[in-house]
Amino acid sequence: MEAATAEIYTEPKWLRKAAADAADAPRRGPHAAEHVGPAMGGGQRYPMNLRHSAVNTAVFARLFGLKCFERISGWTNTLLMGFAPRLHDYYSTTLDRLFEHDEHHPLGKLLRRNFARRFSAFATATFNFGPSTVTFPHIDFGNLAWGWCAITALGPFDPDRGGHLILWDLKLIIRFPPGCTILIPSAILRHSNVAIQQGERRYSFTQFTPAGIFRWVYNDFRTENDVNTARSTTADEHERRRQDRLRRWSEGVGMYRTWPAAPVPQ
Repeated sequence: MEAATAEIYTEPKWLRKAAADAADAPRRGPHAAEHVGPAMGGGQRYPMNLRHSAVNTAVFARLFGLKCFERISGWTNTLLMGFAPRLHDYYSTTLDRLFEHDEHHPLGKLLRRNFARRFSAFATATFNFGPSTVTFPHIDFGNLAWGWCAITALGPFDPDRGGHLILWDLKLIIRFPPGCTILIPSAILRHSNVAIQQGERRYSFTQFTPAGIFRWVYNDFRTENDVNTARSTTADEHERRRQDRLRRWSEGVGMYRTWPAAPVPQ
C-alpha cells in the first residue's frame, strides 16, 4: 500500500482534492480511501463493481493478488465465522445468491469477487492509503445496520502513542496496533482514530457488504421502488414486507452469538 500511494495520489481526483480547501476533505478524513468491489445504491437498477481508472484498477489488482491480503481476508472470515456464525452465514448466503444471479442474468457477468469465496464473506473492501490514516468521527451509514465491518490497521507507528480506535457511543478507546483486526457494527457505532506521531505512517484495510446488496437480494433481485410499484405486488405482499421491516432489526441482532459470563473465582 505504501508503494501504491504514489500512483493513487497522482490520479486527477486526488490532485484536485489536494488543491481544494480543507472544508472539502472527504467525510472520513483527508486521506485517499478507495472502495473496491460490488456496490448497490444511488439510483442503480443493478449491482455493479465500483469503477476506477485504469491506473487504480491495476493497483488494486496487484494488492488483491498479494498473499498478505489474502491471509488478512481469510483471518477476518474465520473471526466472523467463529464469533457470529449466523451472521457469517447471512453474509455468505447473500453473496452466493448475488453472484449466482449475476451469472445467469442478461446484464450480468460483470460482478467480481475481491477474494475467492473461501477467503471472504464480504463483498467490498476499502484501502485507506494514508500515509497518515486518521479518520474523523463517523458512521458508515451505507452498511447493514446490524452488520459487521472488519478493520485492519497497518503501517509503522507506535500503538502506545497513537492510532487508537475510539468507539464514541461506547465511550471506549482501544489500543489498536499494526496488524490487528476488529469487527464492529460500523453503521451504528461512531468511530475514529487517535492521531499518530509526526513522521509515522498508518494505513488501514476494511471489508464490508453494502446494505443495498442485502436489500436487492431480499427483494428477489429488484430495487425497492420496482417492488413497491409493480402491479404484480399484491396487497398481501405489501403487508408481509411491512411486517418484515418491523422485525428486521430484532432478527438481525438475533444473529449475534451471546457468551456466558466467566465464573467469578471463589
